[in-house]
Amino acid sequence: MNNTFLPITKQDMEQRGWAQPDFVYITGDAYVDHPSFGVAIISRVLESRGFKVAIISQPDWKKKESIQVFGRPRLGFLVTSGNMDSMVNHYSVSKKRRKKDSYTPGGVMGKRPDYAVVVYCNLIRQTYKDVPILIGGIEASLRRLGHYDYWSNKMKRSILLDSQADLLMYGMGEHSIVEIAEALDAGLDVKDITYIAGTVYKAKTLDSVYDYELLPSYQEISENKRSYAQSFYMQYCNTDPFQAKCLVEPYKKNEYIVQNPPAKPLTQMEMDDVYALPYTKKYHPSYEALGGVPAISEIKFSLVSNRGCFGGCNFCALTFHQGRIIQTRSHESIIKEAKEMTQDPDFKGYIHDVGGPTADFRQPSCQKQLEHGVCKTRQCLFPQPCKNLNVDHSDYISLLRKLRKIPSVKKVFIRSGIRFDYVVYEKDKTFLKELCQYHISGQLKVAPEHVSDRVLKKMGKPSHDVYETFTEQYKEMNETLGMKQFLVPYLMSSHPGSTLNDAIELALYLKKINHMPEQVQDFYPTPSTLSTCMYYTGLDPRTMEPVYVPKSPHEKKMQRALMQYRNPANYDIVVEALKKAGRTDLIGFGSRCLIRPKKEKSENCSKNKKAKTTKKKTIRNTHRGKQEKRRK
Repeated sequence: MNNTFLPITKQDMEQRGWAQPDFVYITGDAYVDHPSFGVAIISRVLESRGFKVAIISQPDWKKKESIQVFGRPRLGFLVTSGNMDSMVNHYSVSKKRRKKDSYTPGGVMGKRPDYAVVVYCNLIRQTYKDVPILIGGIEASLRRLGHYDYWSNKMKRSILLDSQADLLMYGMGEHSIVEIAEALDAGLDVKDITYIAGTVYKAKTLDSVYDYELLPSYQEISENKRSYAQSFYMQYCNTDPFQAKCLVEPYKKNEYIVQNPPAKPLTQMEMDDVYALPYTKKYHPSYEALGGVPAISEIKFSLVSNRGCFGGCNFCALTFHQGRIIQTRSHESIIKEAKEMTQDPDFKGYIHDVGGPTADFRQPSCQKQLEHGVCKTRQCLFPQPCKNLNVDHSDYISLLRKLRKIPSVKKVFIRSGIRFDYVVYEKDKTFLKELCQYHISGQLKVAPEHVSDRVLKKMGKPSHDVYETFTEQYKEMNETLGMKQFLVPYLMSSHPGSTLNDAIELALYLKKINHMPEQVQDFYPTPSTLSTCMYYTGLDPRTMEPVYVPKSPHEKKMQRALMQYRNPANYDIVVEALKKAGRTDLIGFGSRCLIRPKKEKSENCSKNKKAKTTKKKTIRNTHRGKQEKRRK
């Protein structure tokens, strides 16, 4: 195998001497052959096993000819929306169309359809009636069972049904795709491939499904929000590959969706092998004239060191997609990639990031996970750190030190985010010291998300005093090092559980630290997160207790505005929010006040004063005029 791109045209295929590809891979993204893109990993893994893969990037979904570039594949079509859910890619949380698509050449918007996986698959099915269709990626993975869809504001069926696909791969997919490809290559009918971990399939009976949990039917969860909350929590407790059972979701009579347990996490050797495949690490040269692919700028000089996250934030879908067990690459694998990176003509000496979902997680949260998996109903860090939690940055420190020593490397940044509570819980402050000394430049971005403990509890985040402890430790460390560096907190408005009073508490905190966020992140209800379940049902699925949910666009606007209370454009809505919450004490001139009263009175005073001055002048001038007449 050479470091060359996979075929994207029939001519490319013929130059390789292929009469027919084994798989045609359709993606909603531009073709970027970099391991930060799922298409690159899956296609290279298949190639390493001897399969022929051709790529169709961003086909015109209105023309069936666009998916006929290579003809009928020997084994099947692979379909993904790309690195993002197509609806998140297209729309902001306020459901306004975005202006830029970083995964498209030139950043042009509109090169993929809404609900891309469904649209692409239906186009294939119209053209090739019986060819196997395998779907995967984030959009398919997080819509694998009945789910709430924010953009249509309704429950949707498993994407496997709406897309007419045969098999769905959820999670990262390296293990699953190889098993599926080998089964198809051996002549097995796709309808008989029902045994592979990390897959979801359709069934007419449950005769061959063993040791399963029966979820509420799609009809039940569509009609009853409580049933959906119960179903979601059953799914949430079945995300561990060592303990999970099959899940069965009934639809019509003799129609079931069956989710097999998740695939086992990659070993370090397997992960090293995946990242050692012959990626070109570039976007396809055909995009050069269009301006390139913007998304590559952040990843080109970044290093992936881990996968998975045991942080357990409720608004994050990682539990459902990558899982809670940390998987890592070896130091040798990462160092090798870093050295290759320094040979790139565009490399200026700066490694932009070394991390993953959470940069400073480099081992399982506890030793029990290696044998028994993660706990079903308990979190590692929330609400308090588990007594078995292994808090240790030593491996990450060692890796960063090795990277700093590479010739031509001037600075190694950490940008994918650290877990500040994990840093606080470690008694040895070596990592915090080296983080401040070597791996940031002027400011560190962290994600406390809120300051109200009521809201933080619904987010699955540590209490605010943990963040305050971190800010003190960070400040003291910088003072010790003689450095002046700042913290930039990421904060979120309108998360389930957040009332106007909670938003005001957040605004007062921003005033206290003298920080005004340039952009505000409003909670975005994306598929298959615990927070989205709360948003839709008004219930916390863990306890089934009611949760206050700010849903009206106007209230959400008020919560956002409070975070940017200094912006003159937000003045009226901040006043409205403070009045509605009964906090008019925060309108005034006191040190705790968020805004000053309207200038109407002071303006009237000025007008009256001016009028009095004018009157006095008039009287004075009149008096002078009379005196002059008398003199004459």
